[in-house]
Amino acid sequence: MKKHLILLAVCLLGTAAFAQVNNQHAIGARIGGGNTFGSQVTYQYGFSNYNRLELDLGFNSNNNGDGFILAGAYQWVWAIENGFNWYAGPAAALGSWDYNRKYDGTGDSGAYLGLGGQLGIEYNFVEVPLNISVDTMPLFGFGPTNQHFSMGLSLSIRYVF
Repeated sequence: MKKHLILLAVCLLGTAAFAQVNNQHAIGARIGGGNTFGSQVTYQYGFSNYNRLELDLGFNSNNNGDGFILAGAYQWVWAIENGFNWYAGPAAALGSWDYNRKYDGTGDSGAYLGLGGQLGIEYNFVEVPLNISVDTMPLFGFGPTNQHFSMGLSLSIRYVF
């Protein structure tokens, strides 16, 4: 019985530590680094005061090839202090690429399916409807054409409405 009461107390305290996601919608840019896809358009939809869905869409096109990626993450949000929150949750990505080497004419193409998670910290401005965050989305690639681990740090700036 004592263990059950301690577990209940921990659960209640954990629930009280959740942040309130006051914005139902946020849209902006996610600028990535490392071995991720790069810059993306990002959109957040708040389901309740404590969780949300983030969708990121990126296109890449240059002389050597092109591709796209669509990533999504379900996030739980916890308050830190004075507009600062941290968030975490599962993530998945789907994409494709077509790459041609400039010098010898060889290339590579394929599809990408990644599963992993997202972890980040954000600040919600009180004076203006802006949200800024830094996060990482490590993904494990699956499928016959792409079986590698990708991870990078990204900066996002979003307009909140």
